[in-house]
Amino acid sequence: MAALDAARGAGASYADVRVSHAQSQQVATREDRVLNMSNSESMGFGIRVLVNGAWGFAASHDMTRAEVQRVARAAVTQARANRRAMQRAITLAPVEPVPDGRWSAPMAVDPFTIPIEDKAALLLRANAEALKVQGARFVNSNMFFLKDERTFASTDGSFCVQRIVRTLPGMNVTAVASDMSDFQSRNSAEIAPRSRGYEYVTEADLVARAPGWAEDAVRKLGARSVEPGRYDLVLDPSHLWLTIHESIAHPTELDRVMGYEANYAGTSFLSPPNRVLNQFRYGQDLMNIQADRRQEGGLSTTGWDDEGVPADQWMIVERGILKDFQTTREQAAWIADITGNHRSHGCSYAQNWSDVQFQRMPNISLLPAERDITLEEICSGVENGIYIKGDGAFSIDQQRYNFQFGGQAFYEIKNGRLGDMLKDVTYQARTPEFWNSMDMIGGRSSYFLGGAFNDGKGQPSQSNAVSHGCVPARFRNVAVINTGRQR
Repeated sequence: MAALDAARGAGASYADVRVSHAQSQQVATREDRVLNMSNSESMGFGIRVLVNGAWGFAASHDMTRAEVQRVARAAVTQARANRRAMQRAITLAPVEPVPDGRWSAPMAVDPFTIPIEDKAALLLRANAEALKVQGARFVNSNMFFLKDERTFASTDGSFCVQRIVRTLPGMNVTAVASDMSDFQSRNSAEIAPRSRGYEYVTEADLVARAPGWAEDAVRKLGARSVEPGRYDLVLDPSHLWLTIHESIAHPTELDRVMGYEANYAGTSFLSPPNRVLNQFRYGQDLMNIQADRRQEGGLSTTGWDDEGVPADQWMIVERGILKDFQTTREQAAWIADITGNHRSHGCSYAQNWSDVQFQRMPNISLLPAERDITLEEICSGVENGIYIKGDGAFSIDQQRYNFQFGGQAFYEIKNGRLGDMLKDVTYQARTPEFWNSMDMIGGRSSYFLGGAFNDGKGQPSQSNAVSHGCVPARFRNVAVINTGRQR
């Protein structure tokens, strides 16, 4: 309240303040050794203001009344200076005030109550199980945890308190050929980060699953290198989430569409909005892409965004047609005449109290088919294809249009049946042609929520955590290249 009063007193027409107390922890091991244990804790506040239509922001870790007032006045001074570079006055979409909001991510067991020795011991046991597989030579495993308690208040009358929790256990196993001629790796792609507590580590059961990943790495050594050509692809959700992230989620960020991210990771081919919204065919009628900040377990799930906007759920693509973008309170007005929606979708986020909030990605997912179609049924219609599991190396251009993706494990599909393992597989496509080639998707029982902690954006760069749910999907006649070290 002191921050808001000081900002208004200095001339701000609008102000908000975020107080954050964040704890993070990482444990990393390799074979029978602990490589790293780290704990960090950070607490401070950031104040953002509007003065004559221009933004200002300042932050500090000194939680005293005098410092709060000084920082608020500094934010106002910065806003006045920023008017020189302002192209148009900023107007904020309306929001219903939340005078006493409370929200917490689901957490049965607080990760920070588990002794770090127990976490390291679990990882070392998992490593030992992986190394029992003949041919497995190296193994890395880790755990990462975050707990961020945030308080938000604004001159609009909102006061929201929420607790964000994130957990990720992970492993990577490398097998080496006996004659040292090749090496292949397999990671734990089927275990995605979640907004949950330590119970998620227990359920992931790294110790029991480690030998399976090691066996996959060994099998890849003897797998046949793929012949370049065109194939029908069946993409597992543990792989497809990343393709969604790069070719759908990023190009539908409205600031990219409007050209504001050109310097870092590019803009978007979906421009200008008035020529693509309700007109551009992203895929066939079975393609429905939903943005969701309410999804249970999602890394972008919150009660409110960092502008006090309640968590929203909306369609980005509906029956194959582009319907909407990701917006903040500032951005909503940019396309309101096209969409008819004058309210923000609640996509404002800052990675820390010391960073200014800006447009960041919500959870964005491919919805399942109405009928519960199985993976076997999807494969049954493929005469010559490849089934891909897990995410791997990828590349995509600055407009999110041309791309290529690798994976973790690849299997031949012949006459509708899964066959031998392949390796060195990477597929290439252009975004619209790729998604329009999707002709069958799985049902609800095959739905999987993938995601990542390290979605980078902005200058200075900030990192966002985001989830993408999807089902197995079939894509016809996609170009596949061989990326092997030797043929």
